[in-house]
Amino acid sequence: MITNEGVDPPSTHEGMGHTGAMYLAGQKPESPLLAPAVHADLSCFPPILLQVGTNELLLDDSVRLAARARDAEVDVILDVTADVPHVFQAFTGMLDEADYALDRAALFIAQHLAK
Repeated sequence: MITNEGVDPPSTHEGMGHTGAMYLAGQKPESPLLAPAVHADLSCFPPILLQVGTNELLLDDSVRLAARARDAEVDVILDVTADVPHVFQAFTGMLDEADYALDRAALFIAQHLAK
């Protein structure tokens, strides 16, 4: 979580620490269920679509999770979109990239439900 420190306006390393503490709610951060990008056994995971922006603080974690999924032989797509903020998909109708990302997600879901 250091590549985009200072680039992703709504997310900072310090802020993520505060949010992370709330997320953990006293649980150990090494828990596979709480930190799958680092600790989960991904070998039985279903196909994964990861969408992340190049400006996101979570870019490093997305890349790490995709690599771990590939190593576990999980079907994974890492979709990296240039110059968009965290949760850019929420900006449908305002950012073309958001519209495209949701279309790609819908296609991914439809393709995997059809199997």
